[in-house]
Amino acid sequence: MPIWSWFFIAAAVLIAFTLLLIGVLRVTRGMRTERLREQFGPEYDRAIDEAGDQQAGEDELVVRERQRHKLEIVALSAEAHSKYAEEWRRLQTAFVDDPATAVGAADQLVTDVMRERGYPVNDFDRQAADISVDHPNVVEHYRAAHVLYSAQDKGDIGTEAQREAFVHYRALFDKLLETDVPADTGAPKEARA
Repeated sequence: MPIWSWFFIAAAVLIAFTLLLIGVLRVTRGMRTERLREQFGPEYDRAIDEAGDQQAGEDELVVRERQRHKLEIVALSAEAHSKYAEEWRRLQTAFVDDPATAVGAADQLVTDVMRERGYPVNDFDRQAADISVDHPNVVEHYRAAHVLYSAQDKGDIGTEAQREAFVHYRALFDKLLETDVPADTGAPKEARA
């Protein structure tokens, strides 16, 4: 066989290998996309929109997963669960007389529960990112509550907005009080069924 034939054969093998590699990468990326969509639900779309690019948004979600899995999230003890549940009932009653104080106390209570469960609580954005891994269906409630709470701190918002903040805090509070600890090796409890 002439030597130039070997060049054609090598080129054909290289092209075939490249096409196979591209196909494998597309399938792998598609599987990653599907896994992230399934795990994060509406948070997936939010991350993509925020990043402005699918790859960057997915990379952010993967970073969140890695950060979250470094944490040791624990279930609340029966005593702590009862204490926090009772505190929430007290806040609901107090809301009627003083909504502003009750919203501030709800923010603090959610932070206290997060701290006891093992979440870092020094930075709101980090808190929301960590919560989005375990509870992607309620993290938006947390963000909405935080926005309303911040607006309350800066000025006067109406009772209806305070009620909305309280309801948003309640959505996350209920998830945090659940006795199951999200698995560190798989999808969060909300995404498993």
